[in-house]
Amino acid sequence: MKKEYLTLDKIQGPLIVLSQVKGVSYDEIVDIVVNENERKKGKVVQIDGDKVVIQVFETTTGISTQNTAVSFTGGPLSISLSEDILGREFNGVGEPRDGGGKIYTSTKYNVNGRPMNPAARKYPRNFIETGISSIDCLSTLIRGQKLPIFSGNGMPHNELAAQIVRQAKLSGNSKGEFAVVFAAMGIKHDDANFFRKKFEEAGVVERVVMYTNLADDPIVERIATPRCALTAAEYLAFEKGMHILVIMTDITNYSEALREISSSREEVPSRKGYPGYLYSDLASLYERAGMMKGREGSITQIPILTMPNDDITHPIPDLTGYITEGQIVLNRGIYQKNIYPPVNILPSLSRLMKDGIGEDYTRVDHPDVSNQLFSSYSHVQDVVALAQVIGEDELSEIDKIYMEFGRQFEERFLKQGFEEDRSIEETLDLAWDILSILPKGELDRVNPKILDEYYRGEA
Repeated sequence: MKKEYLTLDKIQGPLIVLSQVKGVSYDEIVDIVVNENERKKGKVVQIDGDKVVIQVFETTTGISTQNTAVSFTGGPLSISLSEDILGREFNGVGEPRDGGGKIYTSTKYNVNGRPMNPAARKYPRNFIETGISSIDCLSTLIRGQKLPIFSGNGMPHNELAAQIVRQAKLSGNSKGEFAVVFAAMGIKHDDANFFRKKFEEAGVVERVVMYTNLADDPIVERIATPRCALTAAEYLAFEKGMHILVIMTDITNYSEALREISSSREEVPSRKGYPGYLYSDLASLYERAGMMKGREGSITQIPILTMPNDDITHPIPDLTGYITEGQIVLNRGIYQKNIYPPVNILPSLSRLMKDGIGEDYTRVDHPDVSNQLFSSYSHVQDVVALAQVIGEDELSEIDKIYMEFGRQFEERFLKQGFEEDRSIEETLDLAWDILSILPKGELDRVNPKILDEYYRGEA
């Protein structure tokens, strides 16, 4: 028989406290009835003897200690999943937001997922082509990888995310269906409408499933949003054999919600007020990417976070960098030059790209081209710094050539239209056009045989 508790001890922000409770477990879902007609859900977040603290998914407005009935469901938050979720939009706890009706299945899936056995993981190999030169050539996204985008307020990370969703595809030698799971946490209504509109215009809605938590939605729901999205990704990847790209924006909003709830629970804060378990909490999201032996599908993640004050040492990007396999860094200075996407290639890297590019995956010259572009553009920064001191007219002839290379690299290679989809061959050919501005002797990171074959300038 289901037991109801009719008196609350305390209500504090999104939390309610009950005492004299027996037989409940951490993360258990709670049914809450207010004034005998309004229904809400909550989750057990703390157990201390017979006292239980419950997070309410919706607002606690209207709840008092005397007008509320609480009952425990006996299980964690679970969502219904089938292939019908593709093309649909859900809220942060997996309920339909698009008016399309509920998903009915015989099995429900725990949103907390199951840890992937490290021994069962397959090493990521094949690359995912985004059609964006600065990513495909220099920070290549590998299937099964987690590669975050570090951005800042006011920069075009939403446009970049929408472009990746529209253009992303498996490399030519990969088989299987490709789909996108999009998780949005704490975004504004106009941003949510922007994503919907761009997906519809691009005709990719049928291969995208969206989980959206808007800025005015409950913050507790924000914590569940990426977990619902990743559970859907695991279902499509490991049960239906699909290759799934998960895009999560904005991890900063998620972390802020975590900090607010931690403060409500009166937990001891760590760096900048974030809870001490921020690292392990983020890891519980990021580590759900990968490929498994014996399974066809894969999960690739692109988490997007806005760095407060563009500070890459802030706890959120700092901890994210430890957990993930590289990062793509957007730069405000490059954006102010009217360059889209404003990727700063020097602090950007993909730690797995070396194993997913080259002769069997992209093209034989790709590794050398990537190394040479990094090296040459790094030298450009030294030349620019020197020119600011002595003036550009006083530079040596070779330094002037490097300045021209830097301008061409930014204007032709980094700069790309929002609708422009470049194949990996087009990207590499463009890279050679720009590298050939430099004398052949300056290209010391390229194998001589490859240099003889692809170099287009005067020897």
